[in-house]
Amino acid sequence: MSVYEYLPAEIARLGVTRKAAGLVLGQVHTLARLSLEREERAREGPAEILNLSELLIAMWERVEWERIAHVMTEQQMPVYVPGQDPRVGRREEQRMQRVALDVAAAEQHGGARAEMLRHRVYRIVTQRAGPPGGGEPRLTVHMMASSLSEAAHRAWTVYGRPGGLYQQGSYRIASVEQVLPEPGVLL
Repeated sequence: MSVYEYLPAEIARLGVTRKAAGLVLGQVHTLARLSLEREERAREGPAEILNLSELLIAMWERVEWERIAHVMTEQQMPVYVPGQDPRVGRREEQRMQRVALDVAAAEQHGGARAEMLRHRVYRIVTQRAGPPGGGEPRLTVHMMASSLSEAAHRAWTVYGRPGGLYQQGSYRIASVEQVLPEPGVLL
């Protein structure tokens, strides 16, 4: 059985924490405002098929930017230092406990050693290839996978099978991109 080392919400919060390190309060407020604008754009955009969506990711990030601004104000931090933010340490402890519990449950359930997955979140966008009408021109899903190619394969496996959503609307995968963590960022 498999266990995720990081869940999507954890990846989103870690990304914001890393970006915030060394910033002054005004910069954090600016990034909080920009994340709210991103959330509003995602809310106005087309609905996604899965719960893991552009809107949910934008909400996680906005909440974290606002939380960091609050912590900086409350603790009168001239610059944000994650090591001085008590919630950062607590969250890591909680993540480690979750992983330990997931590993124990997986090993108890399957008897074999649990496989630790260090997946990323990918955005898969499809375009209608068929005649106009009968569906959205584009569909977007977000999925966890270990690579771009695995994300595309998983999306096609779920939605591209006969009778599946991609087949019904003659959709083809147009793009796959890593959204969490940002490309090049290591966890």
